Amino acid sequence: MERIDKILSNLGYGTRKELKNIIKNGSVIVDGKIIKDNGFKLDPEKSIIEINGEKVQYKKYIYLMMNKPDGVISATFDNYEKTVIDLLLEEHKVFDPFPVGRLDKDTVGLLILTNDGELNHKLISPKHHVDKVYYAKIDKKVDEKDVKAFEEGIVIDDGYKCMPAKLKIAKAKDEESEVYVTVQEGKFHQVKRMFEARGKKVVYLKRISFGALELDESLKEGSYRELEEKEIKMLQTCKNSVMNM
Repeated sequence: MERIDKILSNLGYGTRKELKNIIKNGSVIVDGKIIKDNGFKLDPEKSIIEINGEKVQYKKYIYLMMNKPDGVISATFDNYEKTVIDLLLEEHKVFDPFPVGRLDKDTVGLLILTNDGELNHKLISPKHHVDKVYYAKIDKKVDEKDVKAFEEGIVIDDGYKCMPAKLKIAKAKDEESEVYVTVQEGKFHQVKRMFEARGKKVVYLKRISFGALELDESLKEGSYRELEEKEIKMLQTCKNSVMNM
């Protein structure tokens, strides 16, 4: 059971103070009855709410797919840097979403934002083995020795041995290689540090899939959309990437 003013505020119909007056004026109807008490409690998943003659479409959780741009940090708030939350419309900000995991400031691509804490834990916990696939450009030639090292688990600069990862070479030249990397962890700068351990540098990094969810390539960098129901179910069932590695 939740307060009517809190429900409507979370859905973007106004501040609690503004809604107090709206409710007092008789503009809110719950299950066919006018409600004038802003502290009135109800089950929003069972009751029918109307405000100013408009039926309220209630949802507890929000799920967003963003094509994160370069130069924006994966955080909910920062005093100095622009965050992914700053890119959202107010109608989505009111749900207080947060990024699932993180992408480095200069890494682009698929970022999921939600206020579903249970799903967030499920997706970022290594024990659930959810694949995260990245497309990367490397400053040197990547070879089969690198592929084998990734399969065995790279030891990065702090002595941590990463879980086995998949490395697929798309193009290998002395001056630059293009690869796909699949990891199931989310250590700080992990993909970059894994290549650094091999004496190579990542010059471009883009996440293209998270579990079975792939980045919608029609989304320009910095834009986002709500996930479709089938996409939400993909994440909830934690199916791994469909990419053939």
